[in-house]
Amino acid sequence: MSDEQSNEEHLEDENKLIAQRREKISSIREQREAYPNNFERKSAAGDLVRDYADKEKPELEELAVQTSVAGRIIRMRGPFVVLQDGAHQIQLYMNNKSYSEDKAAELKALDLGDIIGAEGQVFKTNQGELTLRVADFQLLAKSLRPLPDKYKGLTDTEMRYRQRYVDLIVNEESRSIFEVRSRIVKFIRYYFEELGFMEVETPMMQVIPGGATARPFITHHNALDQDMYLRVAPELFLKRLIVGGFEKVFELNRNFRNEGLSTRHNPEFTMLEFYQSYARYHDLMDLTEDLFRRIAMEVIGSTTITYQGTEYDFSKPFARLTVQESIVQFCNVQASDLATNEAVIGTANKLEVNFDDNWPRGKIVMEIFEQKVEGQLDQPTFITEYPIEVSPLARRKEGHPEVTDRFELIIGGRELANGFSELNDPEDQAERFKDQVAQKDSGDKEAMHFDEDYVTALEYGMPPTAGEGIGIDRLVMLFTDAPSIKDVLFFPHMRPQHDSD
Repeated sequence: MSDEQSNEEHLEDENKLIAQRREKISSIREQREAYPNNFERKSAAGDLVRDYADKEKPELEELAVQTSVAGRIIRMRGPFVVLQDGAHQIQLYMNNKSYSEDKAAELKALDLGDIIGAEGQVFKTNQGELTLRVADFQLLAKSLRPLPDKYKGLTDTEMRYRQRYVDLIVNEESRSIFEVRSRIVKFIRYYFEELGFMEVETPMMQVIPGGATARPFITHHNALDQDMYLRVAPELFLKRLIVGGFEKVFELNRNFRNEGLSTRHNPEFTMLEFYQSYARYHDLMDLTEDLFRRIAMEVIGSTTITYQGTEYDFSKPFARLTVQESIVQFCNVQASDLATNEAVIGTANKLEVNFDDNWPRGKIVMEIFEQKVEGQLDQPTFITEYPIEVSPLARRKEGHPEVTDRFELIIGGRELANGFSELNDPEDQAERFKDQVAQKDSGDKEAMHFDEDYVTALEYGMPPTAGEGIGIDRLVMLFTDAPSIKDVLFFPHMRPQHDSD
């Protein structure tokens, strides 16, 4: 039998089951409200397990605990039914011999996936299983579509992403990933608040998209009759707050970049950005090491984690290399091979790097790094001293104006953080914006706009400041051993489905 025939038969069987379940709910509608909202749940499954799982059968019989639970039916075996609410489960004993004729008929009409409420007494079976002996029950919501096979789960990866609600019902691993994500975000907030940072919110829609070199999404404000942009980064607004006198700020929120879909990229993603007055980029590198170490301990329970088969020990100091040092180390070249435009072009050609001859030296250097080095940086490594041409918002390095006081944190060949000592010279910033505009006019759709108001803000004086952005989605991937960014987003963006798919 071909896969196509198998899929057709599966679809036919599923349609028959859906039709049968619709008949059941139609019969219920004739008698009463099919989706009632009058059931009172007194206990959650987890609470019952916590309070009574360690008690012996005679003790429970003596206690005669009466309660009510509610949740989704995930297993049915004779009179034994397993109910799931949230992350916990409780077994029910539903003996139709003890029910009225109408209630026994309703019991017979229950299916896997149905959501019910049940009242009864807590006891233990002869096998020691904590169970609720159900005296009465009520169908609260009919599952018209059958759940995936309990042993196979939802194995179609694309359907897991498209129908996350089903994935969360049947895959405990998926629920666990999002619970860890929630704990990571909660801890990050705690961490920065303990350090005296203030959480803030800045605009999602901006007249000028800034703060990162990325292609923005464009929308239109009807009342103002002007195009606006979904933000690519909150950076320039957060630094306006530094100018205004808030010396430590952070924001945990969405960014939007009109880029492709991949295992590492989603056009809508979550970023942590934070800024601290009178700090330098080395201070933030130290902070970042501590943050990752603390997340590992507080959320995972160990400073050592495993991602896709590789072990990472965050108790050890992270490696630190300049961009140039990393290229020399991993590409078997000399520092002199990167010293001039002619040398860099020759090196790039020798290494078979894709680039444009008209690009400035620093941009070609970065192409060498990104295409030949970044993917080899497995263990946690801070890469520093990024070229000025690709760092329009970072402070020049004193004594070496061709590079900046900037770093990126690379783990497993992926960038997880980007930070730098901020450029607070308004005249230098204006010139760099002009360079970005020139690049945009030359066809670079990711180059920045000229933000005149931001330059005005700098003209009022911004204290020496360091700032950093950390991609939360990639961070969660690392700490949950998730191979794709889609695994850590409840509802990732997907390409449209076609009838032929």
